Amino acid sequence: MHKFRTRGRRLSDGLSIALIAWGLLVGLSAESRAVDRPPNIVLIMADDLGYECLGADGGTSYKTPVLDRLAAEGARFEHCYSQPLCTPSRVKLMTGMYNARNYVRFGMMDRNQTTFAQLLKQAGYVTCVAGKWQLGNQPDSPRHFGFDESCLWQHMRGRTKKSGHDSRYPNPSLEINGREVDYTHGEYGPDVVSDFACDFMERHRDKPFLVYYPMILTHCPFVPTPDSTDWDPKSPGPLRYKGDSPKYYVDMVAYMDKLVGKVVAKLEELGLRENTLVLFTGDNGTDQPIVSIMNGRKVAGGKRYMTDAGTHVPLVANWPGTIPKGQLRQELVDFSDFLPTLCEATGTPVPERLKIDGRSFLPKLLDKEGTLRQWTYCWYSRNGQMKHAREFARNQRYKLYRTGEFYDVANDMLEKRDLGDQDLDAETTRARAVLQKALDQYENARPARLKSRGKS
Repeated sequence: MHKFRTRGRRLSDGLSIALIAWGLLVGLSAESRAVDRPPNIVLIMADDLGYECLGADGGTSYKTPVLDRLAAEGARFEHCYSQPLCTPSRVKLMTGMYNARNYVRFGMMDRNQTTFAQLLKQAGYVTCVAGKWQLGNQPDSPRHFGFDESCLWQHMRGRTKKSGHDSRYPNPSLEINGREVDYTHGEYGPDVVSDFACDFMERHRDKPFLVYYPMILTHCPFVPTPDSTDWDPKSPGPLRYKGDSPKYYVDMVAYMDKLVGKVVAKLEELGLRENTLVLFTGDNGTDQPIVSIMNGRKVAGGKRYMTDAGTHVPLVANWPGTIPKGQLRQELVDFSDFLPTLCEATGTPVPERLKIDGRSFLPKLLDKEGTLRQWTYCWYSRNGQMKHAREFARNQRYKLYRTGEFYDVANDMLEKRDLGDQDLDAETTRARAVLQKALDQYENARPARLKSRGKS
């Protein structure tokens, strides 16, 4: 097993600023500010896990006891929305901006962008990313975007080994701090990256830290986990992209939940649980051909699609002693909201020059006043080409596309009944007008340098 190593670092003056700002945020006394520190952040994002998969959200197809408990002891949101696909979601999450303004193409992020990791690092945080990258294959890419340490799959190499076998699950091929490491003794990729995250927290327990954990699970290929009865530690990985059988998705969700529990248990072991904000979400909807049961009805995975099946994801927030227990939040949350939320939680200013689109949802977690979203906006094109882009604005009930289709998605999740040509009541008419105004606001949001991609 590869031994993780790192160099120590001295806290910057930014930490002193963050301490003061955080103290003002939570109302600490002068005496307690001298000994307390800003909270640690652990942001966990499962891969291809839709809203219907968590027991706490009404799912009954899978066992998610850890996440269900975190939701019961913290807060869960019914209306969190991602992009339909992984790279677009990751760019939006990390930069706090809608894809219309800064998304380039699948598999990369514009190196001129500023991420939440860079902002927290400038404020004195030590930072780590462990899991799936897919944001640029340059050796320095994670460090460039603000991460002191990294243990990643699909950083400098693709998704398959030279043999053609998938490289993420049994005997994985990873990159650790920019160095290629191949495992050949029965290791399991998700175990390796979660071990790295836990080791990072232990080594930096005396400093405020950010752990961004974009999980490898539960993306296909659908294959056994170490807890499956037919796990094969000698497997080189599957040759088929989708894997052996969708039936293994049940085991993969259970293992994903187990790894979340491992990270939380490490925080408890280190005595850091009450000073750590843990957030959990998914990067987009569940993949096909997975069909799950939620609240007694079937939900087919819709990854890559603009429907709820492709963009509606879970969001659980847990911070013992700070976030009141048992909250069910109805407010809208967009993936651009994570950056300002992390910054507000840590007392880190968001530079005005960034002109982000996100809004912090921390006040809602603390049961305080805050600016509520009236809508979310989505611009999606897998490779950033204008001619393939689709756009919509939505609230908790209605969704309006740039092309005019208008749906009552609360009652028509698969968007089969267009309301555009129907007589609308006063409430629905007002909702449509609000969403149209939101779309108008972003009609020319695409920068000229990126608009040209549509001609290729």
